[in-house]
Order: sequence, then structure tokens, then C-alpha cells
Amino acid sequence: QVQLVESGGGLVQAGGSLRLSCAASGRTFSSYAMGWFRQAPGKEREFVAHISASGSSTYYADSVKGRFAISRDNAKNTVYLQMNSLKPEDTAVYYCAARSRLRRGVSGPDEYGYWGQGTQVTVSS
Repeated sequence: QVQLVESGGGLVQAGGSLRLSCAASGRTFSSYAMGWFRQAPGKEREFVAHISASGSSTYYADSVKGRFAISRDNAKNTVYLQMNSLKPEDTAVYYCAARSRLRRGVSGPDEYGYWGQGTQVTVSS
């Protein structure tokens, strides 16, 4: 099992940057692929980014490609989401998630069995 705690959210102007962190408990963090999702009010949770367990492969939603970067430090049990050139439409609660070990999908929320509590990101225009 793994427990996840996000941090780093806040209020930023359009065009600004934020870096989200997700700290994981447990000794097996390096065996989990990780993802970031977001959910805006009145909308479904949507995929943002994914990183493989080793960190060698990454995937992004088209809406954030070229602006966001996911990374991980397995020695620190932490996954990051660097968000640049933020837009008002990026406003949402951001969640990190650990993919269930038997799943192979990247972007579906159902692929992920462990979730953090979320951190609010608000981008003002």
C-alpha cells in the first residue's frame, strides 16, 4: 500500500508557474507508476500526466503538453509536476495517484488505486 500527500498548490497569475509535489509513504514507491489528475468544479476528473516507475517514460494530456513536466525522485519517494505558462483553464484541484500494480493503462482514473487528498491550483486572468 502507498499513501500520498500533495503540496505546492496556490494562487498564481496567468503565465506564471507552480511546482506540485506528492510525497509517498512506504518502501515500494519505486515500483509504482504515478499520475497526476485534476478536477475543476462541475467537471469530471481528467488525466494530466503519467510517469513510469523508473521515470524513463512520461505521457501528457494534449492540453498541458509543452507546458507541464512530470518527474520523480525515487530516493525521496516524491513525484513532481512542474507547471509553466499557466492558464485560467488550468484552475482545478490536482491529485496525484499511484497506478495499481496489475494495471497497464495510463490515462484512466480507474487504472490508479491510490490517491492523495488533492491540492488547489487557482490561476487568475
